[in-house]
Amino acid sequence: MKLRPAPPVASDAAMFDALLTDRETQLRLLRFLAVGGGSALVQVAVLRSLRARIGETWAFSVSWVVSTTTHYLANRYWALPSGRHDSVQQLGEYLFAVALSYGINLGAFKLLRHKFGLSPTWATLWAIPPSTIVVFLLLNFRVFR
Repeated sequence: MKLRPAPPVASDAAMFDALLTDRETQLRLLRFLAVGGGSALVQVAVLRSLRARIGETWAFSVSWVVSTTTHYLANRYWALPSGRHDSVQQLGEYLFAVALSYGINLGAFKLLRHKFGLSPTWATLWAIPPSTIVVFLLLNFRVFR
């Protein structure tokens, strides 16, 4: 039995470089980041308007839901337009991605508030970046492909 050599495996760095040189992916990433920035502003505005009335954890959660709804609609119809026709499955996949995002965001928010003493606004803003790359990859290559 003759063994064949394994096919070459592209390194993660090479795959990431190829991803970033694809013009369509670059445009989708820029639009995704614009939507994310707008959604972050929505989240901070809602958080600031609610935190004194319902407490910061509830205010964070409500602001996250409003922001996520904004994020979904803007991504679905502008930033990452999709040709998929299975809307129910797509929504389920989006909800999985945002549940993962929520877990990362809430964990980072709590860490930044309690271990680093940041204000609720700054903790919210700094909690967003950790999940951004994970969510972009899931949304761009799976949910809104």
